[in-house]
Amino acid sequence: MIYIRHLGAAQDDTKKDFDAALIRTHAMTLATEVLREAQVDLAHVDRIATIGRLTASIAPEVTQRIAAIVTNAQAARHFLDRRPPDLDEVREALDCIVREAYRASDVIYRIRGLLKEAPPKRERAEINAAIRDVIELTRGEATKNGVSVQTRFAEPSPVVQADWVQLQQVILNLIINAVEAMSGMRGGARELLICTGKAESNGALVAVGDSGPGLDLKSVDRLFEAFYTTKVQGMGIGLAICRSIIEAHGGRLWARANAPCGAIFQFTLPAHTARAS
Repeated sequence: MIYIRHLGAAQDDTKKDFDAALIRTHAMTLATEVLREAQVDLAHVDRIATIGRLTASIAPEVTQRIAAIVTNAQAARHFLDRRPPDLDEVREALDCIVREAYRASDVIYRIRGLLKEAPPKRERAEINAAIRDVIELTRGEATKNGVSVQTRFAEPSPVVQADWVQLQQVILNLIINAVEAMSGMRGGARELLICTGKAESNGALVAVGDSGPGLDLKSVDRLFEAFYTTKVQGMGIGLAICRSIIEAHGGRLWARANAPCGAIFQFTLPAHTARAS
């Protein structure tokens, strides 16, 4: 004999289990979204901190461009005051003004691009172009620390599907870390070599190598842990954020010793496909 109350109880238990499963799924979805937003905010904070460290080396470049604009404007006025006006010299001075204005604008544009807070957007990105922009942004810092920057790019440039700002943030962190690692050297060449190439499955490979003091092989895996740092004033979040960005893009970031000295940080990203765009 089947009792109706038992049948009803079984249905209630099933409903309770179903409701609990829905609640757990909803809670996990919310937690995942909160974690994603926290990672985006933390990455933005890291970009601001990095640009802040670069301010001292970026400001002179912008100031130099503005000074050149003023100088050429004064020269153009001087050539116009001649009798007759020297129009060829005026045109040359005006051309110089335009060039210097564009150069100053490029620096400001790159800074604004890294500082903006916007939802991540995956799009077609040329690796070589992203690296060139960051090199220009860090040129003053490299010069100040006596670092020679060389590139060895694959041609045509590897193309990936990535968020442009996040991609540049990774490159910026790796370059700044390499420059800082070499800044305390008392002797020897300070050389930074940035290479691009193809990884497995036609993906992109980027390598940032320096001639600094190298890595402690016993703790190399800890470099990518949050809040672990070997710097006196470091926050210990830069490399952790870099790895999370690369892994979120389906890639991999790792470090190894350079030869004969220094360190190499490398990352891979999947290749861009027509379907992804």
